[in-house]
Amino acid sequence: MRQIQARHLAAACMLAALSAGASATDVFRLEGFGPISRAMGGTATAYDVGASGMMSNPATLSLMASGTQLHLGLDVVTTDIDTRNRATGETASSDTHSKNRGPYAAPEIAYTHRIGPWTLGAGAFAQGGLGTEYGKASFLSRTTSGANSQLENSSRLLVLNIPFAASYAVNDRLSVGGSLDAMWMGLNLDMLLGADQVGALIGGGRINGSLLPVLGSLPALDGAHFSVTKNQPIASGVDAWGVGAKLGLTYKLSTETTLGASYSLKSRISDLEGNATLTAVDRVAGKVPLAGKLRIRDLQMPASLTLGLSQRINDAWMVTADLSRVFWKDVMKNIDVGFEANGGGNLNILLPQEYKDQTILALGTAYRTGNWTLRGGARVASQALRPALLFAVIPATPTKHLSAGFSYDFSQQDSVHLAYSHAFEQSMSNASLPNTSAPIDVHHSQDNLTVAYTRRF
Repeated sequence: MRQIQARHLAAACMLAALSAGASATDVFRLEGFGPISRAMGGTATAYDVGASGMMSNPATLSLMASGTQLHLGLDVVTTDIDTRNRATGETASSDTHSKNRGPYAAPEIAYTHRIGPWTLGAGAFAQGGLGTEYGKASFLSRTTSGANSQLENSSRLLVLNIPFAASYAVNDRLSVGGSLDAMWMGLNLDMLLGADQVGALIGGGRINGSLLPVLGSLPALDGAHFSVTKNQPIASGVDAWGVGAKLGLTYKLSTETTLGASYSLKSRISDLEGNATLTAVDRVAGKVPLAGKLRIRDLQMPASLTLGLSQRINDAWMVTADLSRVFWKDVMKNIDVGFEANGGGNLNILLPQEYKDQTILALGTAYRTGNWTLRGGARVASQALRPALLFAVIPATPTKHLSAGFSYDFSQQDSVHLAYSHAFEQSMSNASLPNTSAPIDVHHSQDNLTVAYTRRF
């Protein structure tokens, strides 16, 4: 009976994983992979988190028991995002207005096999993303003159990671590992820039191209809108494939104490490309749409370095800690947008971001009793975004999390794992051109539920 229930749970997880969007909480990165790590504050560098360890520290695969493991899971993220116009008191709420906005579901599937000193594995995980949906009736859709453009303001970034991992137990104390990752990134974006924002970008030397005089020739330019969106579960307006890689090690100081270290290399993803529409909004000529191709140049996931520790207090109780440095500064200086109109002409825009590198401290604990393992954790990060460069459609601001979860072993082969984490509300204000026209306060919190089934062979 237990085996039948476990098979039904695995099938449900697999079916649910086929429909996916994404969101993230460490800027664009999920704050842990798999329910074991997530429940323990995202720690994963110096203890066995199962097959999902290939996403954090591949060397932890050598801490798994011999044999084969199948991991099937699903992440569900629900966001609560509001943007308030400080001048008028109006609020724009990010909500579900179309097919591809929250709650966001991210799949997890992985397979590992350990034989002798080697452990090999492959998987597919959502590494992170972002999502907002403000619709087309809020103050964010108004042009500089105050007219409602009836144009959407929304975003969805999805990053999928397909690691091929290997770990080698050098001896009883030391293990080393690495992974080569196929990566896919997709972006949907609808964003209105007021004429004052366009003017500020031009004045800062951030817009050029043969279409710039065309915009300047309009009698009363009031705004410009980019639309590059597919309202589908995964397919995105612009997307691209690339590669990433991770290296890691674990070292047992004693039977109770393990150290870990991992380094994720900066991704190498091609420019995101797809069809788009640039709409000039003019007070006299109305809306003037231009169809064409849009390219987001050199949008990458950052390198990161993590050091970790796990300490067994006794046979039932363990505590863990990870300290990470994420190098956002190297990958998020600007959002580099290139537009080529089908009828000829181009426009290049640099949207300033200037992210700061981020430091993250994660703490976790686990207590085993009978067939149950109970877990809890906390996570605190420095802020990577700069308030003066905040976009309402890119509010990746939460920095504080609490988490809890459990595992239950139906048998020696079958287990179910669950984790819940809460990102506490983070507020940020921006009253500066060019990234906002109206002075705004953005409030962002979210809840994350992760479930997985593991089968050992």
